[in-house]
Amino acid sequence: MKHKHEPNTIRSTTILTVRRGSTVAIGGDGQVSLGDTVIKHDAKKIRPLADGKVLCGFAGSAADAFALLDRFEGKLSQHKANLKRAAIELAKEWRTDKALRRLESLLIAVSDSTTLMIGGSGDVIEPTDGIIGIGSGGMYATAAARALFANTDLPAQEIVKESLGIAANICVYSNQHIAVESLSQGTGDA
Repeated sequence: MKHKHEPNTIRSTTILTVRRGSTVAIGGDGQVSLGDTVIKHDAKKIRPLADGKVLCGFAGSAADAFALLDRFEGKLSQHKANLKRAAIELAKEWRTDKALRRLESLLIAVSDSTTLMIGGSGDVIEPTDGIIGIGSGGMYATAAARALFANTDLPAQEIVKESLGIAANICVYSNQHIAVESLSQGTGDA
């Protein structure tokens, strides 16, 4: 049976965010794979933007994600850290700009009051329940987070950590090197 992906395809990441009460947490694993080989265990995939008022996680090509994060930070600066406005402007530019259209990455961005997934086809999605995951193990982590959210009183940070651990036990492109950051409503502090 042939592999459906190219041997040099970079596959990596599970990013998850959960909003509970006045806190939003976002986390990611640290694995980066090249084809069927793990080449890094401790990559940092969550970045603070807008002086820590926005946290952003990425899945997909790291070089593409960094190019997008630079553009996104510029949009956040231009729109005074208004996450929704900056995300919409980035998505429009990403979809219409010839060079940006080739970038293969997804972003999750959170502020103290907003959670968004931003994609290259012009998508800006705000999850109804405040839970969203992306990357190779994103759906596993999302399912685990929804179950923990509904059946426990765990805080957002713990739900993210536990859910990413569950995803790492299922997805071969995710690992247990988990980093979680959070923001609380009204503070803007990471």
